[in-house]
Amino acid sequence: QGQLVESGGGSVQAGGSLRLSCTGSAYLYSTYSMGWFRQAPGKEREGVAVIDTDQRTRYIDSVKGRFTISKDNVKKILYLQMNSLKSEDTAMYYCAAGDRFRLWSGDARYWGQGTQVTVSS
Repeated sequence: QGQLVESGGGSVQAGGSLRLSCTGSAYLYSTYSMGWFRQAPGKEREGVAVIDTDQRTRYIDSVKGRFTISKDNVKKILYLQMNSLKSEDTAMYYCAAGDRFRLWSGDARYWGQGTQVTVSS
């Protein structure tokens, strides 16, 4: 089981879009729920979006209607499409994998190193 690796972060203006990607082992993608978390300086880490093995999703209220989490089950890639970005979305974004009933709380089995998202006004 390889380490999760995020990519796709960067700097964008408010209202813009980014798509984050997370890659790992095929076993990991087929076995665990996966999600995206973020942490801004001075703030606690928070769950952004989670997708379960049955394709059900969960989002934090502040991103509903703007972010979409999805999985490519052939290429084994997790995505987070982020639209209508706001300055408050600025944070380090982490990919994680874990048990369905524990992941949202941040109790993950595997974590990526993070990718920075910066949204300017």
